[in-house]
Amino acid sequence: MNKFTEILTKYWGFTKFRDLQEEIISSVFEGNDTLGLLPTGGGKSITFQVPAMLKPGVCLVITPLIALMKDQVENLKKKNIKATMLYSGMSFKEIEVTLENACNDPEQKFLYLSPERLGTDLFLGKLKSLKVNFIVVDEAHCISQWGYDFRPSYLKIAEIRQHIPNVPILALTATATIDVVNDIQEKLLFKNKNVIKKSFERKNIIYFVKHTEDKYSDLLKLANFNKGSGIVYVRNRKKTVEIANFLKSKGISADFYHAGLDIETRNKKQELWKLGKCRIIVCTNAFGMGIDKPDVRFVAHLELPDSLEAYFQEAGRCGRDEKKALGILFVNDEDRKKIAEQIDISFPPISTIKNVYNALGNYLQLPVGTGKNRSFDFSLINFCNTFKLDILTTYNSLKILEKEGYILLTDEIDSPSRLHFIPIRNSLYDFQLKFKKFDPIIKLLLRSYSGLFNDYVKIDEDFLSKKANISKELLIKYLNELIKHNILDYLPRKKSPVLIFTEDRFDEKNIIFSPNNYRELKRNLVSRIEQVINYAYSNNKCRSQLLLLYFGEENPFRCGICDVCLQRNELGLSNFEFDNILETIKNELLIQPCELNELIEKINIKKEKSIKVIQWLLDHGKIAYNKHNKLHWAHK
Repeated sequence: MNKFTEILTKYWGFTKFRDLQEEIISSVFEGNDTLGLLPTGGGKSITFQVPAMLKPGVCLVITPLIALMKDQVENLKKKNIKATMLYSGMSFKEIEVTLENACNDPEQKFLYLSPERLGTDLFLGKLKSLKVNFIVVDEAHCISQWGYDFRPSYLKIAEIRQHIPNVPILALTATATIDVVNDIQEKLLFKNKNVIKKSFERKNIIYFVKHTEDKYSDLLKLANFNKGSGIVYVRNRKKTVEIANFLKSKGISADFYHAGLDIETRNKKQELWKLGKCRIIVCTNAFGMGIDKPDVRFVAHLELPDSLEAYFQEAGRCGRDEKKALGILFVNDEDRKKIAEQIDISFPPISTIKNVYNALGNYLQLPVGTGKNRSFDFSLINFCNTFKLDILTTYNSLKILEKEGYILLTDEIDSPSRLHFIPIRNSLYDFQLKFKKFDPIIKLLLRSYSGLFNDYVKIDEDFLSKKANISKELLIKYLNELIKHNILDYLPRKKSPVLIFTEDRFDEKNIIFSPNNYRELKRNLVSRIEQVINYAYSNNKCRSQLLLLYFGEENPFRCGICDVCLQRNELGLSNFEFDNILETIKNELLIQPCELNELIEKINIKKEKSIKVIQWLLDHGKIAYNKHNKLHWAHK
């Protein structure tokens, strides 16, 4: 057993790695900048957590997904591995204490942080004292403007390399086209190009497109036929409720999930589904990040996604146990029109975006020329109601302001109550002697929680008030009084999205929108939507091949199990026979059009087999008759 496997077994209980995990680990451990491409569910976190345990120092993990960050930190702590995190919404003092601990505690192995934290003076001031062993960039596609989820804050990552030039970087993503792969390495200043990737092929997933005018009826058939756990994706919150209720009315265990629900409700719904107490979850794309439920038997999309990257990730949440699973997309002619309209909705006029930015500054009472790196609790609904703004237009305006680097808008963050003692123990003892009314509360805190002098520790006010036999309100009053005496810092539980001004607020007339950037963002969206439409409405190429070609894989094989392949299989020909006849037809017709009988003679293969392939090519638009009644190759 080598040193990597020993760590894997000791902390994670596995005796062998999945495909490519060990190769990625060896590469970064040897000091090489490395881009690891592993499909959804491929075990990306192991590729940095294992090598980081074998080197002194702390591993910086940069990720935009706060919920995922929290999950990973909690999971590491359960394994008695010290890990901590920095994210938007934390107080200055809390960030300062977290960084001090990461610098001074040799047992601290992981510091997770959101990318906007990288450019702050506080972080940069501590960076050289951090003893960083690796820089990990999760969701690395976010650094590329070619990617489907570009985030300007990711561009700050390269800047920290000048402060720690000898530290290798590991970039990880589940989905990236060739352009994005090259862009990631360039933007992160890789010393040498180094990509380790697993094929995106998922042989156990059946990719299926079902054209239907009655999606509800077909979804019901799917749910009745497939008794396993499932996910149904739709584009808006109202439909999640509508479809979940429809399924329940037909006797099927289902629930809905979307970003408009509070954190507690979302967590409860997610947990019931993970435990199998709810069979089908109907959701928006807010659901799924970090979900590792192995036995999902189907993922159904009732509407077209915004990109093939998003579709591939979402469909890839089924079949992680390597057993057969179904990724099915239900479409009709109306969907093509709806997704085209999405382009205009996603890009409000620049004048509208500027008005939203100006209203935002007024709403947050932020003077022009101030606000850089300031965080605000933010309610989109309250903001829109205050200024009589359309919620969808406003949301898309904020997303463009985000892509232009003016702001950052996070999802709702559930931050539990936290507490930290400020004085050293001797001075605290003196305080207890002087102010005896606080003595029982201080002793209760010290008995109930460890580490209060070193870090901010999660506390439970309900638990403490019961132990002290006082009301929760009185307990909080005592804690706030202790803040005034500079004895502790108490941060009450907070649940809200956070909005950060990544630059000082500009005067409206000085907001600069690059027309080229705006056009490029729009062009990229149009291009991605065209690829989605091609996938959904083509009927002459294997679905798996279409996806794999999109991600740059060369000469992928037909899957043999998608809807297109099944139609071909009905011809009664082997893959070799079909492809051989098709290639012969293509070569002949590219030279010159032919009459049917002439073409059959040129194929020089059993006539009935040739006719089957010709008919299939006609049905699927690959060949057609010209005005002279001759067949020609029509497929672009």
